[in-house]
Amino acid sequence: MPDRWNRREVLSAGIFTGAAIALKPIARAEESRSTLRLEDRMTPYPATWYRPYVSRPAASASSSAWVQIDLGSALKVEALRIYPNFDDARKSIGFPSRMKIEGADDPTFASPKLLFDSGSSELPEPGDHIAFLPVLNGSPVRYVRLTGASLRPIKKAEGETAASYGLSFAKVEVIAAGRDAAEGRAVTADPATENAKDLAQLTRKPRPVGEGIVTDNPQNVTDPQSWHRVANRAEVPRRGVELGEGVLRDAMQKNIEYLLTSYSVDEMLRPFRERAGKPVPAGLRPPIPFWDTDLPGSSAGRFLMGAANTLRWQQHEELQQRMNAIVDGIADCRQPDGYIMAYPEDSIMHSERAGYTRAWVTHGLLEAGYTGHPKAFELLRGYYDWFDRCPYLPKLLRGTAQGVQGMVANTRMYLSPVGRPEDLAVVQRYFQENYWLKGLARRDETMVWQYPYDRPHNYLLTDIEAYFDLYRATGAPLYKEAVEGAWQLYRDNWEHVGGSIAITEFGEFPPKSYRLKAQFDFCETGELCGSSFWAFLNQRFQLLDPDNETYATEIEKSIYNVGIASQFNGKGFFYHARLVGKKGDKAVGYCTNSCCEGQGTRLAGSIPEHLYSIVPTGSDPGLYIHMFASSTIRWTQRDSQENEELKLSMKTIFPHDSNVQLDIDVSSPRRSVIRVRTPSWATAEMPIRVNGEVAGTGKPGSYVLLDRTWKSGDSISFTLPMGFRLTRYTGMDKIAGSERYALEYGPILLAVANSDEARLNVSGTSVDSFKKQLKAIPDQPLCFNIEGNPDHRYEPYYALKEETFTCFPVIESAVSG
Repeated sequence: MPDRWNRREVLSAGIFTGAAIALKPIARAEESRSTLRLEDRMTPYPATWYRPYVSRPAASASSSAWVQIDLGSALKVEALRIYPNFDDARKSIGFPSRMKIEGADDPTFASPKLLFDSGSSELPEPGDHIAFLPVLNGSPVRYVRLTGASLRPIKKAEGETAASYGLSFAKVEVIAAGRDAAEGRAVTADPATENAKDLAQLTRKPRPVGEGIVTDNPQNVTDPQSWHRVANRAEVPRRGVELGEGVLRDAMQKNIEYLLTSYSVDEMLRPFRERAGKPVPAGLRPPIPFWDTDLPGSSAGRFLMGAANTLRWQQHEELQQRMNAIVDGIADCRQPDGYIMAYPEDSIMHSERAGYTRAWVTHGLLEAGYTGHPKAFELLRGYYDWFDRCPYLPKLLRGTAQGVQGMVANTRMYLSPVGRPEDLAVVQRYFQENYWLKGLARRDETMVWQYPYDRPHNYLLTDIEAYFDLYRATGAPLYKEAVEGAWQLYRDNWEHVGGSIAITEFGEFPPKSYRLKAQFDFCETGELCGSSFWAFLNQRFQLLDPDNETYATEIEKSIYNVGIASQFNGKGFFYHARLVGKKGDKAVGYCTNSCCEGQGTRLAGSIPEHLYSIVPTGSDPGLYIHMFASSTIRWTQRDSQENEELKLSMKTIFPHDSNVQLDIDVSSPRRSVIRVRTPSWATAEMPIRVNGEVAGTGKPGSYVLLDRTWKSGDSISFTLPMGFRLTRYTGMDKIAGSERYALEYGPILLAVANSDEARLNVSGTSVDSFKKQLKAIPDQPLCFNIEGNPDHRYEPYYALKEETFTCFPVIESAVSG
């Protein structure tokens, strides 16, 4: 085989950086079959996992299964490059233990030509390494068939202890005339085991930056002296907001109950102590598989995200004690070099430790620092001094599961009081994907639902959060254009009515698919994590452009229709915000230290910071009113006058009632610009009164600016124009011959309770007339009877827990209107 393959192997992996990389000598095609050992054909670098083909289970390990590629014309095949499928431990899945590769001139393989045959010898498992196989027969062939003559496990069927056997590859390249002749060509499979899902992946085009796991791009790193930090126009209130009675306060109280009843301090500190060689108390519950065992330390991060956020708004002795104990326990296990994670340093490549667990602990300690714990920021600074120089960095993006999710930990760290430029330089050098940024900027939908590395997931939103932070830190237009494009893509193509994110891992979620049914376990839309990330991403946009009302609407929907809707009383959080059926998850419970518990408790604990934004300085200092709930905010304006605290009290029982009153309390008359939101869901313009007199009228989707000198006793009042909105379902789970509709009242998504197949009758001739059939039920806020449909009624989706329901009932005889 020509020497060019040595160079090509390196280039195809995307890891060639100018340094010499030695490969094992590649055997020539004329060598005898007995010398073609697979272990001598492994590339010396691992591959990255990406949407492999997995056959349907065969009858047994001794069965055979094949895949076949049509090259389009007869070509002289020189070699094959086979990309394996593998798990998080980088152990191969479905690579046959015996394999035969043949070529033929017709698709039936009436006269096959042998290209490779392992014979009776068992092939070693390739793990995550690409197999490079020169062929034995140089005759031209049009069709190439890879047959697994003896199969290995592909998975264990649910509820079974025995493995299923089948054939699985991630990609197959057929090299002819120095190029991959299989790219984009048709693939077929053994009818007995064919699985149409991802079959075309076998001949997919090359990925933008190769197939290897090493990413090291020093040319992406920019000089901090060239950075032009972009200032926010508004600030998040870190403290000073107190919630009164209402739905949002109830959500926070349920979150506290969950935090205090889920896991003990000793259980959360166990993996840190085990890693540090410290004693662990006896009698603890066993670690939860995967969430605790594969992602040790994430439970402590989960608790800190929820508890520390909550403690910024209210005092709670037990919550404070536990938060302090966890931070102090992590400090007690800190290594001399600053390392603090609960897993050993050399296990960082396992599963999602480098991204998920690191981000969870970072988020949690940052919130503890903002709450006032004196050790939290110090712990993080010491750890990131280690992390920013650790030897694992070049492999973390591609070599770990969902490696992108760790980026936001670095960018949030940089923007913290103890941040350093190195925190961002690490992201630019080892994680930044320029092709992806450019694709997002041009609104390329495939960048989201066919992300070419790892699996498409709503966790890509954390990547976008990180790029937003990079824009704020550097002012580089590349980041700004990418995050604006990404926001538009998600909002236009992957957001359900009600606000939940309509894409998650493993499944197929093309633009506007809006799936309502699970494709398989863990493959459902509406994952709580996605909406938490979406809320915090929109908050970033909101602080930069607070007059754009859209961001407040997105956050509001995420909180009511996903965050609160996913709470299971005070016991935990549902994984998915299902819109049809039942909220309970089959594959994961509501209190298992899952990812959605972590992001659910984080979002619930942060609710008060989403009600208001502060403009503390400048020519127009004051306050933005974004959301409506019984609450009080105290804030300080820093201007030419002496700093003085202002207080605003909001009186309302929204969303149960639409009346709102804002009362001002200042020690002396003071100028402040109060900006009041008129929501985009408002059904009419909204008059706003100051001390009973109309001072402005808000159009839906805007803010009214009230610029005046305020004195104690001044009040602002308005009535939110709430009404019904019907939205016709257009996704992939339509019912033939029928139309499904979602119903919202203001920002609140409603559901038909006690039925997942409800069919509602319309008394009028249009969808709009259906709204007239809805009658409020006395003393049951946001609940509505439906005239002509005595067996059904609407209730707020967020209030449902264990009932069967549908947010998309069929409306009979409806005419689109």
